[in-house]
Amino acid sequence: MRVLVRTFSELCITVGTLIVLFVAYVLFWTGVKADNAMDSEIDQLQDRWAQGAVASGTSAESSTDSPDEPAPYKDGKAFAVMYIPRFGFTWNKPVLHGTGTDVLKKGLGHYASTARLGQKGNFAVAGHRRTYGDPFKDFPKLRPGDAVVLTDGATWFTYRIDKKPYKTLPGDIDVIDPVPRKSGYDGPGRYLTLTTCEPEWGHSHRLIAWAHLDATQPVEAGKPEALRR
Repeated sequence: MRVLVRTFSELCITVGTLIVLFVAYVLFWTGVKADNAMDSEIDQLQDRWAQGAVASGTSAESSTDSPDEPAPYKDGKAFAVMYIPRFGFTWNKPVLHGTGTDVLKKGLGHYASTARLGQKGNFAVAGHRRTYGDPFKDFPKLRPGDAVVLTDGATWFTYRIDKKPYKTLPGDIDVIDPVPRKSGYDGPGRYLTLTTCEPEWGHSHRLIAWAHLDATQPVEAGKPEALRR
């Protein structure tokens, strides 16, 4: 009997140790890998921009519906960097095209069916709330008037949040429509939708934030006011 009890106790300790190691992996190691991957994506983007290659053809000209057709975004490739001052002035994440599992391990993901950055329609972006760098950990802190700034290497795009985050179900795909039904927008415009999981450590629901394009300026003009400390 003692042997059975001791064996069971040892088994419980082993299982407990494995659980602790798994939690450490999820909380720490995936974050380290994701942070390194995101930094690498931004470095590669900035290198390309320094060589005069604007990401995927997006520019200030294309944001005003130029007749020149810009080059398409490439699946799984970064084309912009996002800044959200509400999350801290050191917060910046690459935006990649697509929302697959591998993409979201390296940054934020652009819903392929939605508009291009700065253009008419709804430019929609997804990000993890927790794990893989916790990019949208502070999502519930977003408030009306908050700036969400993006650059494609040629232009700064400043969007402004219009409502506190909205909670919905994963199947509510209307949130990324060109004019989202519950956003309060009453017609076509240049919108931004941010999506992440809810609750913080689950995925039964989604949190949504909507914003409108407030201003653009060439990169040569310096950082937009929202990013100046």
